[in-house]
Amino acid sequence: MSLPNYFLADLPAEADLSPTMVTEACHTLRRNREKYLAGRSTENLIRTLCKLGEEWLQPEFSFRKLALEQGPEETGFSAATLGNGLDSFFKQLTKENFEALLEQDLGHGMRLEEIVATDAEEQTDRAAIATAPELLAHITAGDIPNATMNSIVLGLLLRSAQFVKCASGGSFLTRLFAHSLYEVEPKLGACLEIAAWRGGSTALEEPLFAQSDCVTAAGNDETLAAIQRRLPRRTRFVGYGHRVSFAFVTSAVLSGLNARKVVERAAADVTAWNQLGCLSPHVIYVENGGKVLPEQFAAMLSEELARREEVEPRGELSVEAAAVISSRRSFYEVRAANSEETRLWRSEDSTAWTVVYENDGRFQMSCLNRFIYVKSVEKLDEALAGADAVRDQVSTVGLAAPEDKAQGLGTQLARWGVSRVCPLGKMQEPPLMWRHDGRLALGELVRWTDWER
Repeated sequence: MSLPNYFLADLPAEADLSPTMVTEACHTLRRNREKYLAGRSTENLIRTLCKLGEEWLQPEFSFRKLALEQGPEETGFSAATLGNGLDSFFKQLTKENFEALLEQDLGHGMRLEEIVATDAEEQTDRAAIATAPELLAHITAGDIPNATMNSIVLGLLLRSAQFVKCASGGSFLTRLFAHSLYEVEPKLGACLEIAAWRGGSTALEEPLFAQSDCVTAAGNDETLAAIQRRLPRRTRFVGYGHRVSFAFVTSAVLSGLNARKVVERAAADVTAWNQLGCLSPHVIYVENGGKVLPEQFAAMLSEELARREEVEPRGELSVEAAAVISSRRSFYEVRAANSEETRLWRSEDSTAWTVVYENDGRFQMSCLNRFIYVKSVEKLDEALAGADAVRDQVSTVGLAAPEDKAQGLGTQLARWGVSRVCPLGKMQEPPLMWRHDGRLALGELVRWTDWER
C-alpha cells in the first residue's frame, strides 16, 4: 500500500520545504476549515472520530496493517509493541468518553456550539460559550504517536484546522493516522496538515507561528522557552515539558498469587512503548514487610520481562542507545559484585531488558528501553524523599495498593505534587479525560465568553 501525497510529510525525503509552502498550507487549512469543519456539530464529529477508532481496532484495517508491517523498521518498535500501544489509544475513542470529556472540561456538551448554561450558572443568570482557535499548530516530540494523535483528535473536536510539525524522520505513524482520517472523511482530512523538519528551523517555523492562533509544543523546558519567545503576542501557547514517572508497590499486595499479578502489571508498564514515554516508570519503589521482599520482587520482574521478550520483543536499538545500556550494566555489575545492597538481572546476549535492585530510595533516571530500577523502601514517605530532586517533574505514579489504602496514598501523592495516580499496569494508558500535567486538555485551548443575562 502506497500513500498518496496529501500532506507535506508525504513528499520525497529529498524535497525541500520553503517558508512559502508553509504559509500557503496555513491559508489552505483556514479555507478548508471554514468550508468543511466550522459548521459541523459536536455530535457529528464524535460519530466520525468513534468510527475512525473502531476501524483502527480491526486487524484487517489497511492503515493498521501498514503500521504493523512497516512500523518496526520506521520506528524501532516491534509489531507487538505497536499493536498494544495503538489499541490502548483507539479503544478510548468512544461516544461515552467524548461526552464525559466535554462535560468535564467545558461543563456542557453543547458549549462549543452555542451559549449555554449549566445548572449552577442558571442560578446566577449566567451562560457561556467556548471558542476554539481557527488554526492550531502542534510541535511534537519523540516517537510515541499517541500524544500527537490525541492532540489531533482534540483539535478536530474543537473544530480547529491543524498543522502538525513532527520531528525529522518521526512522522510515519502520524501520517498514517492522518491518511486514515482522509479515507474515512476526506473533508476533515483536508483540515489537517502533517510536515516534518528538524527542530529550530526558524525559516519554516516563523511563518507557521505567524499564521497560528494557538501553538502547542512538547519537549524539554529549554525548547519550550525558545518557542514561546518567538511567538507573536496574540498567539496562545500551551507547552508540555519533560516529565518523569515512577511506581509504588505496597507490601500488602505482595502475597501469594496476587504478587505475581502485580509483577505482571509492573512489566506491562516497563514494556509499553519500550518505556520511552513520560508516563513510563524509571523506578519501581517496593515497600518492605510483605511476604515477597523487594529483592524477590525484582527477581520475579526479571523473569516476567524475559517472558515478555519472547512474545513482545523490544526491537532493535541504535548502536549508541545499546552502548549506553551496556555501560550502565557494567557499572552495576561491579557494584553488585562488591555490595549485597545491589543486584542485577539482565537479558543474555542482548540489551533487551535489565533489572537493577538497590536498597536505596534515591530516584534515578533510567536509560529506558526496558531498563528498570527496583528500590526497597519502608513506606511511601521514603520514596517521596528519594524522589525530591525531581519533585516538580513527576507526571504519573503507578500505584499497587489495597482498596482501603489507595485513596489515602493517592491524596499523599497529590499533596506532594503528582498530577496523575493510576493503577500499576496502566501508566501508559491515560484515559481520554486525562488532565495532562494537571490541566484541562480542552480548557487550555479555548477562549471563553460569559453572558450575564
